[in-house]
Amino acid sequence: MGREEIVEQVRKKFERLSGVLDERGRRIWASVEAEALGYGGQSIVAKATGLSRTTVHREASAQALGLTESHSSRIRKAGGGRKKLTAQSPELLSALESLVEPTSRGDPESALRWTCQSTRQLAAALENQGYRIGHQTVASLLDELGYSLQGNQKTKEGSGHPDRDEQFQYIHGRVRDFQDRGQPVVSVDTKKKELVGDFKNGGREWRPQGEPEPVRVYDFVDKVLGKANPYGVYDPTANMGWVSVGVDHDTAEFAGETLRRWWEKMGRLRYPVAQELLITADGGGSNGARVRLWKLALQRFADQTGLRVSVCHFPPGTSKWNKIEHRMFSHISMNWRGKPLISHEVIVNLIAATTTRTGLKIEAELDANVYPTGIQVTDAELEKIQIERADFHGEWNYTIVPLTV
Repeated sequence: MGREEIVEQVRKKFERLSGVLDERGRRIWASVEAEALGYGGQSIVAKATGLSRTTVHREASAQALGLTESHSSRIRKAGGGRKKLTAQSPELLSALESLVEPTSRGDPESALRWTCQSTRQLAAALENQGYRIGHQTVASLLDELGYSLQGNQKTKEGSGHPDRDEQFQYIHGRVRDFQDRGQPVVSVDTKKKELVGDFKNGGREWRPQGEPEPVRVYDFVDKVLGKANPYGVYDPTANMGWVSVGVDHDTAEFAGETLRRWWEKMGRLRYPVAQELLITADGGGSNGARVRLWKLALQRFADQTGLRVSVCHFPPGTSKWNKIEHRMFSHISMNWRGKPLISHEVIVNLIAATTTRTGLKIEAELDANVYPTGIQVTDAELEKIQIERADFHGEWNYTIVPLTV
């Protein structure tokens, strides 16, 4: 069992017991649970319960020494104690992640991410912004955000584009510019296609002992149910997302329709005075940089909404860096792990039920439309698209202007 699963188990125990235990009882339970877990138990319990690791360690030491009438026996009044820094300064986590994000490394789909900046450097940078914070607190907050310290590991990676890093910096700058001006920014992509039916789904879930849910032995596509084709739109500013679950092909028209549904159901409500939209997308697939139908779909979207639609594509071979992958799709996969996706309704409901402790909210809807493949966009149609290309890699960075403007 992985560390995150253990943390989740301890958290569930604590939630069930915290309502019947007083403050001292919770401290004692936490120390006992940490001892039962063994090495690393205090850190796990602290992360799961929200108690300070120092509190768990001090209580464990007191219990080991038999100190029943000491500081350990004190019961703090409800609401007492020092408030967390994040409670005093709710924007602290965002400020920390904004320092880390441009230089974050590793596999962004992993539950763990890591940063090349030291906690002391980050603490100093936060102090320059007016926060009183130590490097140990920074380490705790990084752990809460999903980062960890890791060493080097050689991995195979295809030849990168020479302007890869410059494109990353360009995208980061464009995102910050749009966010600073209150204009919407979204990350879009297609999630892995899923078999619909009583098929095995990776991962485990809690069930009565000895009663695993039976599924089919062979993963042949059900001719009636087929496959689900989720396409997502993620708003990193609001930490909210939209997913259309398609039943047909993953085409640029499907991507454009999903974008339209996001705008009608979520986007225009959150950004009622928006004049522009920035989309970050992979370089390939249905929303690829070279796909003519994608640009035509964006032109139609721009004409319908009146928005100037800017697009920044990630360089070849870097699709996993798209925020939707590790900010939304990974949590959806964790939410339905071990559950057979027996119907499209189940898939939609599981996606919509996905949440995180950082407040992620997702809306989902079935898209039963047919999206045929092989649609050709003629040169004449392409010339009508009002596209403004950036000076830096105009094939990756461009803006579609609505014809009504």
